[in-house]
Amino acid sequence: MIDANVYKQVMGSFPSGVTVITTLDEEGHLVGLTASAFSSLSMDPALVLFCPNYSSDSYPVLIRRKQFAIHLLSAEQQREAYSFAKKGKDKAEGIEWQLSELGNPVLDGATAVIECELWREYEGGDHAIMVGAVKNLIVPEQRVQPMVYCRGKMGALPAMA
Repeated sequence: MIDANVYKQVMGSFPSGVTVITTLDEEGHLVGLTASAFSSLSMDPALVLFCPNYSSDSYPVLIRRKQFAIHLLSAEQQREAYSFAKKGKDKAEGIEWQLSELGNPVLDGATAVIECELWREYEGGDHAIMVGAVKNLIVPEQRVQPMVYCRGKMGALPAMA
């Protein structure tokens, strides 16, 4: 057996970006989750994937809605990252957003936003593997510093050599 604490420690030593995935529930309220398990998958067709925990309160909404926006967070968005990482209906309280042309809730200040339709879902242990077909890309006019996550901490991506 693999010790769960050692597994978390080892996996947490791998730096990753931080994303927030958003959609709207049936009443039009913003729901979402924070995920560091995100990756590009295919160029043709353009596909990306992220892996929400089945126990996430946002997971069933994402499956029903079948469309979402993936925000590649900037270093300035720690509030958003922590807000969407918690459980409950009030996690989007005080977060600025607007509706995109495709009908997705888009947060202000991200490094980039990838709007998707659900392409496939696969089982991945205690997480789902959700594959999104890319429908739109939003890149801000001004470049912003990306956020990274490593060893349980989030911060700005350091300057590259």
